[in-house]
Amino acid sequence: MSPTDQQLINKSKAGDYLAFEELVRKYENKVYNIAYRFMGNHADACDLAQEAFIKAYQSLAKFRGDAGFVTWMYHITANVCRDELRRRKNKQTVSLDETFSDNAAPVFNIASVAPGPAEELERQELCGQVQDCLNTLSDEYRLVLIMREMQGLSYDEIAVTLDCSLGTVKSRLNRARISFKKKMKVLLELSTPESRQYK
Repeated sequence: MSPTDQQLINKSKAGDYLAFEELVRKYENKVYNIAYRFMGNHADACDLAQEAFIKAYQSLAKFRGDAGFVTWMYHITANVCRDELRRRKNKQTVSLDETFSDNAAPVFNIASVAPGPAEELERQELCGQVQDCLNTLSDEYRLVLIMREMQGLSYDEIAVTLDCSLGTVKSRLNRARISFKKKMKVLLELSTPESRQYK
């Protein structure tokens, strides 16, 4: 039987590095996905996911277990990404190569029925548009959307992670969804063949 998170945390606190490596293996995809949704490219997501795990390991003694380990990791990852975005605030350039990188994680887990090249191209374009749209949102809106819609966290887990009330989470998520839908609608309208024809 696999050890529980708490057992792995206790071993890690006692200096068992292999136990922490097991926690990393268990949650690395979730942490990477949050970092990717924040940063929009594979290279930054890998670097920041690694930084989040390093910070978690260094702060493990402070982990009290009030929330689950994965919720704590979401909180650390979000903070690491927000800090990085703040550092880059003055540089507003976005690399199209990175945004549409072949190495980028897919936005949705779409069941494969062996799509042809045209369907795959459409899927990649949609993934890129979703990421572009996410990139235009404020950090707080982007974060709640990622946690709820892409990571499937409950409202309570989001409230604990963001250290705010349930009401704040719900209202922020509502405003984030409205903002995302408006921006996505404009983006999709601009990318239709008809709109391209008259550019």
